[in-house]
Amino acid sequence: QVQPVESGGGLVQAGGSLRLSCAASGRTSSGYTMGWFRQAPGKEREFVAAVSWGFGYTYYADSVKGRFTISRAFAKNTVYLQMSSLKPEDTAVYYCAVRARNSGNYQSAADYDYWGQGTQVTVSS
Repeated sequence: QVQPVESGGGLVQAGGSLRLSCAASGRTSSGYTMGWFRQAPGKEREFVAAVSWGFGYTYYADSVKGRFTISRAFAKNTVYLQMSSLKPEDTAVYYCAVRARNSGNYQSAADYDYWGQGTQVTVSS
């Protein structure tokens, strides 16, 4: 079992930056995928970015491509989401998730097995 724990959310002005961290307790495997999702009030949870734990392949939603960067640190069992050029529409609760297999749709929340509690990101205009 893997338990992701997010940190790093907060309040930032539009155009600013934040870095989210996700520390995964438990044993990870090279076949895992680590993802970030977000959910704004009244909206469905949406895919933001993902990284394959073994090879480090990265994937992004079109809405964040060029502004957000996902990365991983093996030694710390941690995944980061560096967010730049933030916009008010990026305001949401951000969740870290672990997909404990090397198949399926990395953009689908239903394919992820373990979820963190979420961290609030608020971007003011």
